[in-house]
Parts: sequence; C-alpha cells; structure tokens
Amino acid sequence: MDIIKSKDFTADRPWGAIAIATMNGITTRLHWTDQPYQWHINDGEEVFVVLDGEVDMHYKEAGAVQVVRLKPGDIAYASVGTEHVAHPVGEARILVVEKEGSV
Repeated sequence: MDIIKSKDFTADRPWGAIAIATMNGITTRLHWTDQPYQWHINDGEEVFVVLDGEVDMHYKEAGAVQVVRLKPGDIAYASVGTEHVAHPVGEARILVVEKEGSV
C-alpha cells in the first residue's frame, strides 16, 4: 500500500507530477504547480480535483471564456473537446484523473 501526503508534495518544476496509479488505461497523478498551464484540449475526459490551494479554471463554452475559482475539495470535469487552462493562485496541489498518455 502506498500512502501519499499530498500537502507535502512539491515538484522541481511547475506541473511536475507523481504517478499514483494506472488502471485500465486511466492514470491518476498528483501535480504541484505555482504557474499556469497552457490552453489545451484533452483527447479524453479529465477529472481535476483541487487538494490544496486555489485554482482559477478558465474554459471556453460556446466560444466565450468562462472562469471559476476552485478551492480545496472542488472538482472540475472536462469532457472530450473542452478547451481549458488552469491558473493556480499561489501554490496548488491537484489530483488529475485522465486517459493514459493524455496531454
């Protein structure tokens, strides 16, 4: 059994991650960041869970950019084709569940 203390996790670069598990083609990773990601569209579904810190999730809906602030415990779900980018407010730790090999 592996126990991961997410609040203690840091990476050597923004969006650095540790792989927690890969099950039936789905990966679960813990990310640490203090910098925005990049606009992207996943080739599969994505579940994004803020464990520590706050993250402004920007996404496009009907061509218009929407922004929602996610706090610890909040979950965002991006369906296939949802263009989005995460902007942490300071440091954040995020659990991401997505198709193996996804962006």
